[in-house]
Amino acid sequence: MRFLASLALLLATPAAAQPVASFDWFEYRGEDPIDRTAKADAGSYRNPILQGFYPDPSVTRVGSDFYLVTSTFSFFPGIPVFHSRDLVSWTQIGNAIDRPDQLDFKQLGLSRGVFAPTIQAKAGIFYILNTCVDCGGNFLITAKNPAGPWSDPIWLPELEGGIDPSLFFDTDGKTWILNNGPPEGAPHYEGHRAIWIQQFDLKARKTVGPRKVLVNGGVDFSKKPIWIEGPHIFRKDGWYYLSCAEGGTAEGHSQVILRSKTVTGPYEANPANPILTQRGLPGDREDPITSAGHAQLVTTPDGKWWATFLAVRPYADDFYSTGRETFLMPVEWEAGWPRITGPGQVIPWRYPRPDLPAQPAATVPTNGGFTVRDTFDDAKLPPYWMMLRNPRSSWFTLEGGAAKLQARPVGLGDNGNPSFLARRQQHQNAVAETVVRFTPEKDGDRAGIAVLQNDEYWFLLGLKRIDGKLALVLDRRDGPDTAAGGETIAAVDAAMYGIAAGKPLGLRIEVRGNRYVFSYARVLGSPDNPMLAWRPLTRLTTDALTTKTAGGFIGSTFGMVAESAKPSSKE
Repeated sequence: MRFLASLALLLATPAAAQPVASFDWFEYRGEDPIDRTAKADAGSYRNPILQGFYPDPSVTRVGSDFYLVTSTFSFFPGIPVFHSRDLVSWTQIGNAIDRPDQLDFKQLGLSRGVFAPTIQAKAGIFYILNTCVDCGGNFLITAKNPAGPWSDPIWLPELEGGIDPSLFFDTDGKTWILNNGPPEGAPHYEGHRAIWIQQFDLKARKTVGPRKVLVNGGVDFSKKPIWIEGPHIFRKDGWYYLSCAEGGTAEGHSQVILRSKTVTGPYEANPANPILTQRGLPGDREDPITSAGHAQLVTTPDGKWWATFLAVRPYADDFYSTGRETFLMPVEWEAGWPRITGPGQVIPWRYPRPDLPAQPAATVPTNGGFTVRDTFDDAKLPPYWMMLRNPRSSWFTLEGGAAKLQARPVGLGDNGNPSFLARRQQHQNAVAETVVRFTPEKDGDRAGIAVLQNDEYWFLLGLKRIDGKLALVLDRRDGPDTAAGGETIAAVDAAMYGIAAGKPLGLRIEVRGNRYVFSYARVLGSPDNPMLAWRPLTRLTTDALTTKTAGGFIGSTFGMVAESAKPSSKE
């Protein structure tokens, strides 16, 4: 958040003079059919508690306060930090990775970078453990205030090859570190992994002593279980419980539990595993929630147990553009074992609230139908705005009630840090709108609104100069075989539609499942009471902006973008 407050103060190298795109405001709104049929009331809450691309949640409690973090991969700032007192109403209080020099996402794909963070606290210090995949490995950062500032990374080279680290503070004063890692010896099959444990010197911030495998492969090695990961240990009634995700993050995802009388094992598996899953349910069920797993259990001050976990909401089959989201369910204990869902139980959209003092609704909604309009009147962007990878220069400002982006020769498909400010798509049915003012200076300069899944799959609706003339265009990149800069799939002569360079132009992207409408509007009336008469430029149906097509682990984002044409070889 401090980074987004003033990028220019943090980056000393100014960008060369480039055209500037000015955005008056940006509005996101969404409402799905389920928002009306499963609406929360005073005694209930709605799943997911964090809609949109908020995967791999980790939660911890300090007194009456709960803190939660999620993955952000190669987006910056990274690792959002949320606060709640009732497990239902969540407010983002910062980002743990908010300085460009903390981590370097280089030119990594958007599904690399920071995976599955965990947050824990002890004696007034907050700890986040994480893995920067292909950008440094496993690391620890600390803070006295979870809102930040967070420290620079402390690297943990002994965990090389592993992911999903977490800490366990035992009652005897010892601290242990857990992670997913390669098995001992050669893997027996694809997806064969192991859960490791090692003692951790909390004062010296380093691992000590031997490492040991707690789980090889999964709860039943004979069935060749895949991707045992996301380990957490907690104690209850004299037992050490080891909770892990298993089965990969697609529809076979699940959560399993094991226990032992000693922290280093041996651990026995719950005979009724998995304790959370949606696999095996009818594929044609109404309003499905799928791919549930990666849970973490937490207790309330009165001793009740709850779990946060990830799951997805497909609009059809296994297609979803909203990414993996954060859900909440109570934990029941049966014969010494925890359970989140029973056999064949569907995850509920609505559930009775935790028995905690209800908190005021968050200023920025996180679930249900809602509208959020950013007017750029403050000196900083809200913390939910992101960009692709670390910035290398100062390229945007907030001034005069507008967001101003320099059009630089770095594009959406370049695996770089383009002039693109983005926020998550949080509904299957959503609308993103803005008003832009832009004067392209040379052929190829463009600016407008974009919806992006990753570097290889996106749409950009906006103004572009083509053959010396101003045009309203829809550009698209539809996979790695399409040029990095995309292709123009719809274009009209701006002058013929009364659109002029430097004048306000409304731009809108609507999505309903996999049906998209790209519209524009001349802005009429006074600046204080503008009127926008929307006209569609084009409509199309595509599953390209889904994980099923594009791969990876992220969801779609909407945002403002400005690009200048790349210099030719003759320049």
